[in-house]
Amino acid sequence: MIQKKIYLIISFLYLMSFLMCGNTEITEETEDDNDAPELDYSIHELPGGIRWITNEKFKTFASPDAKKGGIYNNYIDSFPLTFRTVGPDSNNSSRSFFLNNQLSLLEVHPNTEEPVPSLATHWAFDKDGKTMYFKLNKDARWSDGVPVTADDFIYTLEFMQSKHIQAPWYNDYYTKEIDNVIKYDASTISVSAPKKIPDLWMRITISPTPKHFYGKLDKNFVKKYNWKIPPNTGPYKLATYSKGKYLIFERKKDWWAQDLKYFKNRSNVNTFKLLVIRDNNIAYEYFKKGEIDSFMANFPEIWHEKGKEALFKNGYVHKIWFYTDTMQPTYGFYLNMDEDIFKDKNIRYAFAHAINFEKLNRNVLRGDYERLHSYFTGYGEYTNKTIRAREYSIDKAGKYMQKSGWKRGKDGIWQKNMMRYSVTVTYGSPQFTPRMLVLQEEAKKAGIEFKLESLDSSASYKKVMEKKHQVNFSGWGGGGLRPSPWQSFHSENAHKPQTNNHTNTDDPEMDKLIEAYDNSLNAKERIRLSHKIQQKIHEICAWVPLYQVPYTRSFYWRWIKMPEPAGTKNSTSLAGDPAGVGIYWIDEKAKKETLKAMKEGKTFEPVTIIDKTFRGK
Repeated sequence: MIQKKIYLIISFLYLMSFLMCGNTEITEETEDDNDAPELDYSIHELPGGIRWITNEKFKTFASPDAKKGGIYNNYIDSFPLTFRTVGPDSNNSSRSFFLNNQLSLLEVHPNTEEPVPSLATHWAFDKDGKTMYFKLNKDARWSDGVPVTADDFIYTLEFMQSKHIQAPWYNDYYTKEIDNVIKYDASTISVSAPKKIPDLWMRITISPTPKHFYGKLDKNFVKKYNWKIPPNTGPYKLATYSKGKYLIFERKKDWWAQDLKYFKNRSNVNTFKLLVIRDNNIAYEYFKKGEIDSFMANFPEIWHEKGKEALFKNGYVHKIWFYTDTMQPTYGFYLNMDEDIFKDKNIRYAFAHAINFEKLNRNVLRGDYERLHSYFTGYGEYTNKTIRAREYSIDKAGKYMQKSGWKRGKDGIWQKNMMRYSVTVTYGSPQFTPRMLVLQEEAKKAGIEFKLESLDSSASYKKVMEKKHQVNFSGWGGGGLRPSPWQSFHSENAHKPQTNNHTNTDDPEMDKLIEAYDNSLNAKERIRLSHKIQQKIHEICAWVPLYQVPYTRSFYWRWIKMPEPAGTKNSTSLAGDPAGVGIYWIDEKAKKETLKAMKEGKTFEPVTIIDKTFRGK
């Protein structure tokens, strides 16, 4: 299964949302329909004394041996509810395939985490500490052939500030965090924050939005652009699809950036097809037939059991265990504090002490996983490494329950005033069921009943985003190189749908810490505040951490070729989205050789790679 939290190699704003549409006609509307503020598209005089810089010094991470061509086949477990990447139902498992084809001004080098050219060739910092200047690549083109210009970046503000897109997070960010975009000519702009901020380039390196395509927005935006495909700036475009069945992306011929240093020898396959296969076991059968080219093997039962089959022993399929040192998804339990049962902190603490990670890891996960402790793990100095997840303890769980006046019922489940400690645990993949069954059994020993609710990923996501869950098990990926607690824990995002505050955390002290963190310009102070925020998350205990997986594992047919090392420090999938890091390629000769050998009974040496190049310390 393609990993849902594919690493986005652009900085925090590479999570920019752009809508996919195929019809270029724009509906007429009155000026009153356009809710965006008036923006200045006029040309201004460029200040003097600007010191332009670029960054071509870092080693590339793709292979000069890479070859273009071929069809890469993989799968997703559900068809997206929309092709939009902003607004209702947009944050689905297919979203990254669209986002990775929307380039930003700068790209982040995935090994050094420093900025390198993308849509901009050069950049500069103003002495005011809140403004950056950018020279756009004059060759940059939208997929319909229209040049990317300064107006497209100004229009991003108009687009993202519009209430019509129904995306509160983007409305807020592009109102409060981006102050202005100024045009100096068609290929030169500045982007400003409203105040001095740390890590400025990470925060204001925005992406363009095709002004010539959208024009004025209206109240029908969400419905109008649900299934449309706009032009993009990346290497692929959605060529065709069949709802509920597949998505097919085609590599653009003569893509404008294909020979640039940091894009060269990447995005190598001509076509990649995503089949919709809702069952992981069925998907594996497709893989065994060669109808899917790679298969994620992070799940222990897949790596240890399926990896023993004849396909591997005969050398037709290779295995790779690739260690990384990157931001970890937040795999754990999100307790909805708008539910009456979770308003009491003691009850949340009891829940945490009823989670038996050690038994889960030993009995189901083959000892392969590690305990996750902090919400922001893998952020270097910004991670609070002193925090320890609460251990499984029936006694401690019981003390917290008794402290709040609960008693064990005849069935062993805690009760109080006709309320039983029985909660529904929602999760979005049947692969998690064996894990949840172990945790269910152990929680019952601690007096807590788990009612397991396995939904497909889209249904689970929808339920959580509408805040209708009691407990959700999931792992959400980070959006940048620094912790971003506002979206997940600030009260402004609590008690309303379509925000990422899935626990409905509403704590004044937390708000003050987050606001101080966001307003601080001093790196040491931000690190200190980041640690305090993580400690506060631990104390509130509405998110209960479970595990982390500091590597990616894959099975892949021997015609899939990879460089050395096979990925980057921040890879989360080695043969996933070719528009992402995308440094693998297809060897057509090896494919013919393999298929012929299978028919004739010929075998090859089995291959298992264990790569510790980027193993975190």
